[in-house]
Amino acid sequence: MRQSLHRLRDLVVVVVTTGLLGSCAGRPEGVLLPVTMSAPGTTTVDMAVATTRSRAENRAVLFTGERGTQLDFANIVVSIPPDSVRKVGDVQWPKRIPGNPATDFVTVKAEDMSLPEAKAWFNSRIKKTKGRQALVFIHGFNNRFDDAVYRFAQIVHDSNAPVVPILFTWPSRGSILAYGYDFQSTNYSRDALEQLLTALAENPNVDEVSILAHSMGNWVALEALRQMAIRNGRVLPKIKNVMLASPDVDVDVFRSQMVDIGKKGPNITLFVSQDDRALAASRRVWGNVERLGQINPTLEPYATELKQDKITVIDLTKLKTDDKLNHGKFAASPEVVQAIGARLADGQAISDSRIGLGDRIIAASTGAAATVGAAAGVVVSAPVAIIDPNTRNNLDENVQALGDAVTDSASATTDMVKGAAEVGQ
Repeated sequence: MRQSLHRLRDLVVVVVTTGLLGSCAGRPEGVLLPVTMSAPGTTTVDMAVATTRSRAENRAVLFTGERGTQLDFANIVVSIPPDSVRKVGDVQWPKRIPGNPATDFVTVKAEDMSLPEAKAWFNSRIKKTKGRQALVFIHGFNNRFDDAVYRFAQIVHDSNAPVVPILFTWPSRGSILAYGYDFQSTNYSRDALEQLLTALAENPNVDEVSILAHSMGNWVALEALRQMAIRNGRVLPKIKNVMLASPDVDVDVFRSQMVDIGKKGPNITLFVSQDDRALAASRRVWGNVERLGQINPTLEPYATELKQDKITVIDLTKLKTDDKLNHGKFAASPEVVQAIGARLADGQAISDSRIGLGDRIIAASTGAAATVGAAAGVVVSAPVAIIDPNTRNNLDENVQALGDAVTDSASATTDMVKGAAEVGQ
């Protein structure tokens, strides 16, 4: 057993280091430190942040991946470079600090807010917004705070949606080997999300609340809505649209959640793709039970169940993008994010099966806490690390920890086998 685990460790190291050799450094940290420079043709996205993350001492980071003790708030303004120098669907990360607003996403404002300040910020903007609509975005697994901020800024900008943007960000360590921690962080955050959604839905200045969740973020979104429905007898009626992109959610658990959410719940749009490689890995980890974001909606029992629950399904399987894992197709396609903006602006349902929406974030591993699951995740993720600098960094930081875990597991397994043998004697 010990020899086999050592071989696995050696295999992981070989695969990972192969991906790391010759690679350039990843994107810089500290992009949230506001810059004073400006450039012609740029636009800005002014968002509120509600988070259960703990505050960072570094003002260029703002929030860590650890869990805070309360719901915290901030106001961040992101500058987007001119459309002539960027591809719709991409985040143009600075190569160095400070970034160049003529070519990069940069932060021009990042300020803490108290709860009263957050309410004042929101009310001053919702009254001026067409349709008086708020959009809450909930990111997925393996997201640092700046990942979530810049991705949401890209979605809001590229969709041209007339909404007040609110980012709900839960504690993710931004590491491919922190799947178990991230998943428990969604459970840790569901009460806070319910409180946020309730406050928005009960605000007399708000006409409509829409939710966009991606990957593991769908779990905390559905759990918050489920709790709200149980507490109030239904989801509050101003929450009209819930968009579930590539949900990393067990289909059996989703059925149970929908029972509690009830027939009078919001309009739900589900975006699936059968070629989603990240969810395929997640399925293997979670006992070979289908993940909601990878189902074939034309097959039974899904076709009947989705129709009964009045869920609109957008199948993105045939949509081709630059996303190597096919896990976040919507943000990579100009047609997709623009269709979302049109939906939010005009209140029209999305019904074209070729389009959808999502957060183009590479969730490179869905390994659980078990050593074998984590090791499999690293091996699967290593090829992606060659093309994704953030994943390269995460792999480099965690491969030693994995090796130590493998060794510890080998020792524990050997002791357990010896103990069982002694009992048998």
